[in-house]
Amino acid sequence: MKHLMIAGALALSSMPLLAAPGHDYAFGAPAAAAQATRTVEVVMGDMYFEPRALTVKAGETVRFVLLNQGQVAHEFNLGDAAMHARHQQQMAAMQGQMDHSAMGHGGMDHAAMGHGGMRHDDPNMLMVAPGQRAELTWTFSQSTPIQFACNVPGHYQAGMVGTLTIAQ
Repeated sequence: MKHLMIAGALALSSMPLLAAPGHDYAFGAPAAAAQATRTVEVVMGDMYFEPRALTVKAGETVRFVLLNQGQVAHEFNLGDAAMHARHQQQMAAMQGQMDHSAMGHGGMDHAAMGHGGMRHDDPNMLMVAPGQRAELTWTFSQSTPIQFACNVPGHYQAGMVGTLTIAQ
């Protein structure tokens, strides 16, 4: 059933990444790729990112080109440690609900993946299928400690997290 969860998340993560109502981030905002002043390639492998650390400038707009060279789907999520912890809890709960539905207790509506506070249309994240490429463009507004992470259950804990320094 993990494959169903990942497939649903992938379908929803392909939505446009420009500002969605109710999304407010202390570290910046989504931007159009044409606004990028720099492009950074990030390789997603099974339980790692390469590079593991990035530095950007406050005010800079960066286009992240994400290449999943792993065997499973991975998430690229910008946020602080608390945001990642909350998202990991939501993803684990979602996985539990998907496993429950697989036991014959009702079907899963993939169009309703936003249930229980779970959102895969947040502009600060993308789910990338194995062998696929995706892009996320972000304007960083102020210096604050953040990370880029994969919050698929167990991936962050296995080391799939990197630091992103926003310099003044």
